[in-house]
Amino acid sequence: MTDIDEVVLLDDDGRAIGTAPKSSVHGTDTALHLAFSCHVRNRDGHVLVTRRALGKKTWPGVWTNSFCGHPRPAEPVLSAVRRRADFELGLSLTDIDLALPLFRYRATDANGIVEHELCPVYTAYTDEEPTLNPLEVIDSRWVAPEDLAASIATTPWAFSPWLVLQAEQLRLFEVAGERQPTT
Repeated sequence: MTDIDEVVLLDDDGRAIGTAPKSSVHGTDTALHLAFSCHVRNRDGHVLVTRRALGKKTWPGVWTNSFCGHPRPAEPVLSAVRRRADFELGLSLTDIDLALPLFRYRATDANGIVEHELCPVYTAYTDEEPTLNPLEVIDSRWVAPEDLAASIATTPWAFSPWLVLQAEQLRLFEVAGERQPTT
């Protein structure tokens, strides 16, 4: 198996302790592993939300942040963010910032599959429109941060648990256009 199909396993303190095939990691007893999330904004201050493909192992068809992924062994997380932005959404990103370096969660979906991740959260900017990879994403929308916050507050079950938790910690959803991107 190549490192393309592997994720980085972590101990309780977040230190790398090995790797495992990605296909074996998400189950009913998922080991803590390294992942990341990214929230993308556009020039209008809108946030890109995506709907997970129906074939996804966890939370299929659920609305979530712009994209997520797993760094490959020895791959810098920032490189993985850029790789997955291109793979899932056909996007090139600028102004990538680490917003929540120690975000961590464990959640179980309706079919018993567990997500257990140390998941640094990034924010980024693009002028591009997404080109969806249908194996990953079946829909996307640019939404005003305050509208997203209101939707999460009233219907949290319609969103991935990591987005709901991240929304509680990020000011990203409170005020549109707080920070102007650099070009």
